Amino acid sequence: MARFEHTVTVAALDRQWFEEAAGHAVDLFDASREQDGAILLPDGRPIHGLRLLKGRHLQAGAQYWEDPEGKAGEDGEGAPEAAVLREWRPSRTVEVESRVAEEGMSLRVGVRLREPRTPRALEVSLDGHNPEGGSLYRFSGRAKADLHAWWAALERPSSAPPAARAPVVGTAVHRLGKARLTVTPRPAEDGTWRVSVVLSVRGRWLLRPVAAVGLLFARRPVERGFREGVDSAAEEWAELLAELPSLHGEALRAEIADALTEPPEPVNPPDPAESPGPLPKVL
Repeated sequence: MARFEHTVTVAALDRQWFEEAAGHAVDLFDASREQDGAILLPDGRPIHGLRLLKGRHLQAGAQYWEDPEGKAGEDGEGAPEAAVLREWRPSRTVEVESRVAEEGMSLRVGVRLREPRTPRALEVSLDGHNPEGGSLYRFSGRAKADLHAWWAALERPSSAPPAARAPVVGTAVHRLGKARLTVTPRPAEDGTWRVSVVLSVRGRWLLRPVAAVGLLFARRPVERGFREGVDSAAEEWAELLAELPSLHGEALRAEIADALTEPPEPVNPPDPAESPGPLPKVL
């Protein structure tokens, strides 16, 4: 078995703001209604990119799809992915399942949120396979974030040892091997978070010796890629926090409603003035 660990320092997310924002988002969806496939907020504005395909809105079995351009047909043709609402009980559980086909792979993704108005736990499952392939083209993954345990770990004194049980645990299983990822936070003296990420990888069954030899030779590039991945995630977290509004109450609710109804801004659109023009022919 190979074990990799990396710790990063990230800015802290305010728990009160997070839970207030989650509550507003859930309440907006809970008060929404369906009209001709469009999902309307209480003020009558449609949620951008979300339409009802089958079933009754916010009832178990309702099927939705993304329609960013508003051009998908009534049968959902052209939609990049569809989602089925498995459960909608805002005070207890919200569960959604998506099926996506991408690059020859068929993926089933399940997301379950416990106590959504003040999120207690987030569970994610992933199962993938290539319909034309064998067992080597099958994999599965499970992850759970115990949010109450996460906040409890950050309430400990900065001088205390990290929590004995990681609040975030994920596993991935393939015929050739199995991986386990844990994420454990602890507070720093300056108010930031010190987040430790641990990855364990091992082969399965008779392939354990083969996997062990492979990891022996590939350990350095794997470890480098793992560290770079954690650092990249920390950078994305910083960018996300920088974009979050520092609002509360009705102002925060209105900001979330605007975000749900407005199309996202394009990321770094090309500037025609900077176009290099056609490339010269090479004979």
